[in-house]
Parts: sequence; structure tokens; C-alpha cells
Amino acid sequence: MKLQDSTLVRTHETSTFEGIPNVTKTKSALLSFAVIACAAASGSYAADHDPAAALSSIDKAEETLNILILGGTGFIGPHMVEYATARGHTVTLFNRGKTNVDLFPDVTKLVGDRDDNKGEGLNALRDADTHWDAVIDNSGYVVRPVLDSATVLKDKADRYLFISSISVYPDLSIKGLDEDDAVGTLDDPTVEQVTGETYGPLKAYCEQAVRDVFADGATIVRPGLIVGPGDPTDRFSYWPVRVSKGGEILAPGKPTDPVQFIDARDLARFCVTLLENDTPGTFNGCGPDHTVTIADMIHASKAAAGVDATITWVPADFLLEREIQPWGHLPMWAPGDGDAAGINTASNARAIEAGLVFRTPAQTIADTLDWFPGKRDSDRLRAGWSMEDEAAMLAEWKAAKDSDGGEDHAEGDDDHEGHDHGDDDDHAGHGH
Repeated sequence: MKLQDSTLVRTHETSTFEGIPNVTKTKSALLSFAVIACAAASGSYAADHDPAAALSSIDKAEETLNILILGGTGFIGPHMVEYATARGHTVTLFNRGKTNVDLFPDVTKLVGDRDDNKGEGLNALRDADTHWDAVIDNSGYVVRPVLDSATVLKDKADRYLFISSISVYPDLSIKGLDEDDAVGTLDDPTVEQVTGETYGPLKAYCEQAVRDVFADGATIVRPGLIVGPGDPTDRFSYWPVRVSKGGEILAPGKPTDPVQFIDARDLARFCVTLLENDTPGTFNGCGPDHTVTIADMIHASKAAAGVDATITWVPADFLLEREIQPWGHLPMWAPGDGDAAGINTASNARAIEAGLVFRTPAQTIADTLDWFPGKRDSDRLRAGWSMEDEAAMLAEWKAAKDSDGGEDHAEGDDDHEGHDHGDDDDHAGHGH
């Protein structure tokens, strides 16, 4: 089967993927998706987002902080601003003043550039007659600008929280990756070209730059897939939106294959909590707090959308042999075994102990469906394959089954009823 061009990941017009015929090349796709994650931190934000109702019930902090955010107007930054101000903290933003400039008119904004060699660079930070209790760095991808900003802020701030990535771990075959596992390296740590191969190691070197400057004042958060309303990548949104359209849905691999993600609002709350508690250390910022499977994800999407869709499970080996890309044609999913088995099983035990809490997956799915239609420039999904290509692959799978005498190749084939952890679910689960 030759797939249409529409099956390529559409997060950026310049982002395409070669076919991945085996599990080994699945890792290449995941590394390429790490580059797309750069856009998640600095990408779009729901322009008509009104957090007033959700934030009105948040208690004020016992002690208020003065927080500087580098960035703050992309995807995850605004959630941090909203939660921090709801807690009573004072927030200052430092960015180029080019993205969502009308957000937060009551917040102090310093204009400059992370690259000290461009324009006014970091001069606004150098000249600021302010001491910050903490810094949140959402926009660091290469070492030099991160080291420069940390150095400038060393005597102007007490704590520096750096948003890194789960992609720092080079061996994605390891299940249960934790913060003590090895991180990636490069022959040249000063390289400034961010690619699928350099993204994770560069994040690791950025982490070390922050530690070198701030020592015990450094806090590192390594998120996995960041999702929820405003997500510019659609790597999560693909599933709720696709399921909401009904019909026959191709579900990949085994119903028990795990998935991991963190709602941007939960990530924001966790980062502010770490600052309020003056917590040092490194934390995998992924979730939820119990195992969620691809079946759970699909069936929770069915429940939220209120549709009567048919689910057909197609084995991983069948898809991989036809160059169907985990995390490409089928976002979020990776086979439960193989070179990428660890991408959806990272341990979050340390983060949970430090205060990371989660809303239910069902709530994130419902909020995403409520946000998606009409809330951005285009309702066209930016990730995943087209429904036409999905239908063609389903037909090919059924033909293959028929030629084998109807042998069932998939666990739970044809509408396996997963486990929907809904709003009222009190399953305590376990950290991955």
C-alpha cells in the first residue's frame, strides 16, 4: 500500500518522515518528534481561552513569590502564568514580544532575545533592578543561550527551573526509565542545530549548564508528551478528534500497549509547586499516576465524544511491515516491546512524591474536544494519517486475514472494551 502525502506528520510544513519498516526505525521517528516538541513549548495558545472559572477556586499560597518566566506566551507558558498568578505570585515575562502579545496585560514584560548575540539580547535582564525568587526557563534548546541566561541571572534569582524533556534518555527500549538513567551525549556539545539526533542530548547539556551555575538552586523537569487545550502539535488531539468522527477506527498493536502524557495545566501546577517548596532535583514530568493503555485512550475518547465507533485492532508487526509509523501515522502509540518500549513507561514516582498531581485522562480528553473545533486557524489535524489512508489499511488488514483463513492476529480485535478511567475513577494506580 502506498500512502498519500497526507499521512506524513503535519506539525510543521517542513517536517516529514521517511517510512519506518521496522521497530528499530521507530526510534528515529520518536527522535524526530522530539524536534517537533520544541514547538509545543513556544507554539499556539487558545486565543479565546478563559481560565477564570477553573482558576477561581485555587487557594492563595501562604508565601508569595516573584517569578520570572523566560518565554511564557506559547503553549505551556500561559498555563504557568495563569496558575502562578492565581496562587498570588508576581510574574514577569522575558521574551521577544512576538507571540500572543496581547496576553496578560497586567503582567510585567521584558523584551529581548535568548540569544545574547541578537538585538538587545539579555540586556533587559541585566538592567532589571529586580530580584526574583525563581526563574522558569521554557525556551532553552541549545547550551550557549541557556548558559548565558543562567549566568546573567545567577545573582538575580534564587532558583532556576529548566524545562527539559524525556528525550534526554538515549535508550528508549528501557521500561521504567527514571531520573538516574544515563542521558544522551554528543561529540560536540556546542552544536546549535536542533535535529532528531541532537535534541535530547542538547537538552541534557542544557540541564548541566543550569546545574553548573545554580548548583542546589537548579530544578529540572523532564516532561513527556505535553497535551491539552491549545496543543499546537495534535499528537494527543488526533485520537479524541478522530474518534469523534465515528466510523471504523484502526487501533494499533495491542490494547494493553501503554501511553503516557501530561496535561499542560498539570505540568504548570507542578512547576509552581516545586518553586513554592523550593525543591531541587530532577523529575520526569509524565503521567498519569496509573497505567493508561491505548485502549483506555480510545474508549475514553468514545465516551467523551458520545459516538458509536467500531474499533479494529491491527497488530504492530503488520503495520510496521507496511511502513506505518508509530508516533507518525499513529501518534502517541509505540509497540509495547522493542526499541521504543520505554517511551511510554517512564517512572514518575519521584515527581509524584514531590507534588505532581493529575486530572483524569477523561477530563483532558473532554477539554481537548471542547477546545479543538473552531478554536484555531484550521480544524485540520496536524498529526496522524488521513481517514482515507486509515480505511485503505483496514481493508488491507481484512484481506490479509481472509487470505490466512480468518486467523485472528490481534489481541482484542474488533472493539476490545478497554478500561476508561473516568471523572469519578478513584484508582490510585502506580507511578510508571
